[in-house]
Amino acid sequence: MDPHPDRAARPSRPPHLPAPGPRAGRTTLDPRAIRGTLTTRDRRTTHGPAGRLRAAVTRATTVLAALLVAAVGLTACGGDPLATGGGDDGTVTVGAANFPESEIVAQLYVLTLRDAGVDADLRAGIGSRDVYLSALQAGDIDVVPEYSGNLAQYYAADDERELRQLGPGADGRAVDRVLDRVLPDSLETGDPARAESKDAYRVLRSVAQEHHLKTLSDLAGLDRVRIAGNPELATRPYGPDGIASVYGVDRDRLSVTPVSDGGGPLTVTALTDGTVEVADVYTTSPVTDRTGHAVDTVTLADPKNLILPQNVLPVMRRDRLPQHARDRLRDVQFALTTKDLLDMNRRSSGEEKAEPETIARDWLVRKGLIGA
Repeated sequence: MDPHPDRAARPSRPPHLPAPGPRAGRTTLDPRAIRGTLTTRDRRTTHGPAGRLRAAVTRATTVLAALLVAAVGLTACGGDPLATGGGDDGTVTVGAANFPESEIVAQLYVLTLRDAGVDADLRAGIGSRDVYLSALQAGDIDVVPEYSGNLAQYYAADDERELRQLGPGADGRAVDRVLDRVLPDSLETGDPARAESKDAYRVLRSVAQEHHLKTLSDLAGLDRVRIAGNPELATRPYGPDGIASVYGVDRDRLSVTPVSDGGGPLTVTALTDGTVEVADVYTTSPVTDRTGHAVDTVTLADPKNLILPQNVLPVMRRDRLPQHARDRLRDVQFALTTKDLLDMNRRSSGEEKAEPETIARDWLVRKGLIGA
């Protein structure tokens, strides 16, 4: 029996991401500010002309280094995660960045490819976006999980016209269009999943009920809005300035309380102990305090797309995968939701401390995407 009986009826892309249509009007923003919208998982600095130069030099240097290493045959020594190169021997190498969620998604791809009869392996802990995308272009890896908005911003970093398309108000279609234009010819992306891993503003459920908070615009009803988040949130376009300009909240009431744990337990504890009214926590991060206890929060809706879409998708070397393997990855993408990723991250960071491969295999089997 076909484990995917609805495969033939599936649309060409997830229902929440309709096919690109005419450009809609959107809020414009200084592209120098838009460069700041890269989330806190990104360690790149791209503000202003100097930042653009640094980004360009870093990318060029990393690619050159990868090519030189390959040329002199030194990749087989040491503990470098790129030590054995890409799939010239027929093996498809799936890369992962140096954080757990990336490795979990990469394992979803590896296990699915193997189940499809493709010889696939994992290269985990490669590093930051500069490093793993340069490795992809150099052929050291063949596939890597990415986030749509950040990927578009990365390759549009030197194009102010394209960056404007990624400002507040940009939806998934806008991101798709920019990616189509800026992605290097040697690369391609798979279908975006419904799963999004992006910044989200959370409030305690009790506070939401007391003040009738449902969307970001409702923050206008509070006397003050202190937001716990990474220090750079203060200057991000989706930070206080963006909330004020897009949602009409009094800018003087908005402030950032810096907490440098990427939306982790310290950020959540600032929310529970009353230090702040709002916390910036990723959509796929478990909301737990420093004791490990789950905290009941409400995510404030962002109907005007202040925060750029960050759908999970594979980016890969063009034409590297056979069609049947691409179809199988497409099944994974269509099945993967934000809640799925949240649950998987909870298994990784919670008491269970499950391994990424175990987490990925359990999910794939449960969804009927690979054999038990």
